[in-house]
Amino acid sequence: QVHMVESGGGSAQAGGSLKLSCVVSEGTYVRLCMAWFRQAPGSDREGVGRIYIGHSPIHYADSVKGRFTISQDNAKNTLYLQMDNLKPEDSGMYYCAAKRTWKSEWCYEDKTPRDFDTWGQGTQVTVSS
Repeated sequence: QVHMVESGGGSAQAGGSLKLSCVVSEGTYVRLCMAWFRQAPGSDREGVGRIYIGHSPIHYADSVKGRFTISQDNAKNTLYLQMDNLKPEDSGMYYCAAKRTWKSEWCYEDKTPRDFDTWGQGTQVTVSS
């Protein structure tokens, strides 16, 4: 059973940076398609970026391209989301999500929140102008 815990959220000024972490439970950090999602109040959950563990990042939303970077530390079972040049519209609850699959190609197809069966508790990001 995969279990994940996010951290690193907080408040930042526009133009600032935050780095989110998603620690995956020991022994389960393999064959995972993982994604970062965010959700602002009153809005649908939006995909931010996606990666198959051990591969390069697959996808970034147009709204974050060039500003956000997904990285991984496999020795620490941890996925990161580096967020630079933050904008007020980046505010929201950020979640990491996972789906175990042998087929990395599955992760390369477009995904919605319903495609992922394991979620962290979320971490709040607030960006002020």
